[in-house]
Amino acid sequence: MVPVPSFVPPSLDLDMNMYSRPFPEYLGTCTDMMPVPVPVLEEPSSFPEAGVVLMEEGKGLAMELALSSMDELVKMCHANEPLWIRNIENGKEVLNLEEHGRMFPWPSNLKQNSSETRTEATRDCAVVIMNSITLVDAFLDANKWMELFPSIVARAKTVQVITPGISGASGSLHLMYAELQVLSPLVPTRETYFLRFCHQNVEEGTWAIVDFPLDRLHDNIQPSFPLYKRHPSGCVIQDMPNGYSRVTWIEHAEIEEKPVHQIFSQYVYSGMAFGAHRWLTVLQRQCERVASLMARNISDLGVIPSPEARKNMMRLAQRMIRIFSLNISSSSGQSWTGLSDSYDDTVRITTRKITEPGQPNGVILSAVSTTWLPYPHYQVFDLLRDEHRRSQLELLSNGNALHEVAHIANGSHPGNCISLLRINVASNSSQHVELMLQECCTDQSGSLVVYTTVDVESIQLAMSGEDPSCIPLLPLGFVIVPVESSSAVSEGNSMPSNSEDGNGHNNSGCLLTVGLQVLASTIPSAKLNLSSVTAINNHLCNTVNQITAALSSTTTTTTITTTSSCLDNGNAVGSCNIEPTAASKQV
Repeated sequence: MVPVPSFVPPSLDLDMNMYSRPFPEYLGTCTDMMPVPVPVLEEPSSFPEAGVVLMEEGKGLAMELALSSMDELVKMCHANEPLWIRNIENGKEVLNLEEHGRMFPWPSNLKQNSSETRTEATRDCAVVIMNSITLVDAFLDANKWMELFPSIVARAKTVQVITPGISGASGSLHLMYAELQVLSPLVPTRETYFLRFCHQNVEEGTWAIVDFPLDRLHDNIQPSFPLYKRHPSGCVIQDMPNGYSRVTWIEHAEIEEKPVHQIFSQYVYSGMAFGAHRWLTVLQRQCERVASLMARNISDLGVIPSPEARKNMMRLAQRMIRIFSLNISSSSGQSWTGLSDSYDDTVRITTRKITEPGQPNGVILSAVSTTWLPYPHYQVFDLLRDEHRRSQLELLSNGNALHEVAHIANGSHPGNCISLLRINVASNSSQHVELMLQECCTDQSGSLVVYTTVDVESIQLAMSGEDPSCIPLLPLGFVIVPVESSSAVSEGNSMPSNSEDGNGHNNSGCLLTVGLQVLASTIPSAKLNLSSVTAINNHLCNTVNQITAALSSTTTTTTITTTSSCLDNGNAVGSCNIEPTAASKQV
């Protein structure tokens, strides 16, 4: 790899790599840098220190609570009315809290702390392409758990193995810590210590994993802010033929009612943000990714020389996704600043000082913005994942065409894939080629498009089997999540709505979150330049405007074509539901 120069003037057009044209704003040098009210964070600390360890005398009570919580989880998975009541209007299931308190009087119906807390309870069921033994192993290993849910689990740690299990994993009881996230700084993360218990029912051929709160066993834990208490939650796993499993998932928690930014309030309060549906759809997609990772009968590899090199490319892309997810959320205590002139206050910026390998060293400036769009999330995803259509968006490609030189399918949906793209620029030569690594993933809970520029030497290093953790990645990307119409959201507990089209797509709008990262300076001690903040903010807003214009243009054409096909002798015979051509609303 080419060594990094000792000093590079902090210019966005240089450090963002793919944006070769200079920004119109003057960015200045270190000599005229001026501080602005943006938090500059050191590299995040690993885990909060709480000194949480269960003493020997508490282990017996912990096991009693584990058995009681497991019984509650299994019953909540199988019960219907009156415990779960289906809302006729939106098709969601709502937990009957009164019936729940009657069925489980002790020890799990912990009383709420105050009137400012609310209960979230959701359940869902799905089939995944992974056997129960592999799933259980992943849930009991904090690192594997994070890898299985990179967009949800920001940090996780096994604090203490209280009981290792009698025969294999069954009967094991772990004390764990986790921080859960939504991919936006506008939604606070949820931190919690909890106990995780695993049990195998040999007669029924099932495994069950239950998480339950620790507050009855440990007085020294300071409640997270905002309060997040995980009531008995988890999943029951039923083995199916050919390595598949049927997973029934329960999410049940008590949350302190803190204000959530208005653009995300519906998404969070409906239970979509941290509910069972999101956990299960991400699990389905990630299981398909693991199956693709382990596949050996792959014929078309493009420029990838071998199946082993393909694996290494997938691991590099996984690390890119994880870096992006962590860097655009509020995980690890990362604080963000709103720009006073941002429309309706959704733009957030922060800086981080990086000195460790894996990301470019220096001061990294991150900017994130969320916009509501009146289009289904899969339509926005299709625009952004297509390198040919995206190259037509000048701000995202600088007008340069992108050519796919390697493609890795990692899911049943054609949108779940990893691509290695060549950026066709005039500076390309046999000695210098600009490449882009991109991963796209989608499921019913939302979509991701994440990419970063890489040099040929780094790709060769990754594919050769060398440790790719030293390859500096500074990913950019898009997060698209579907949101229901306000009439489809019920207060309190919920299950995913069935307001979908014939293809399983939700017909409401979506939230588009754009995340940009820039190496503002290679000097970790440098102060931030005010013009750099202005430039990245303008670039963020212009990017959203171009995406919105492209979607509006595409939808207008589609509406005209489809409407004409719905006419019979001049009379409309059906509704096409393709009318969202109004300008997007950024809130």
